[in-house]
Amino acid sequence: MIGYTTIGTKDLPGAIEFYDSLLSLVGGKRMMELDRIKFYGTDAGGAMLAICNPADQNSHSCGNGQMVAIPGGTPEGAQALYNKAIELGATDAGEPGQRADFFYGSYVNDPDGNKLCFFHMT
Repeated sequence: MIGYTTIGTKDLPGAIEFYDSLLSLVGGKRMMELDRIKFYGTDAGGAMLAICNPADQNSHSCGNGQMVAIPGGTPEGAQALYNKAIELGATDAGEPGQRADFFYGSYVNDPDGNKLCFFHMT
């Protein structure tokens, strides 16, 4: 259902360093690249996450209520993504833990302020 989601950055080289390292934990890699946008995924034709300088050349801004959720595969995987994101300069937006009987999640804001969730459906 989702082809790709795009989030903006004010520092494309810094965002590339952050997402290259973070998404490698779940097999993510750059799948497509243009000057102002980089697409990450795990396989051709699958859903992707794109980071970019906004097309209108204005400053990026984070939308309140917008979030990208990345599956960790296991609760431990979600925890590892959270730990790596914090190590890479993200800020805590909700420590890892069981949120509901069926949902384990953790939340960060990346260095640009974009909200990410690392989760596992238990």
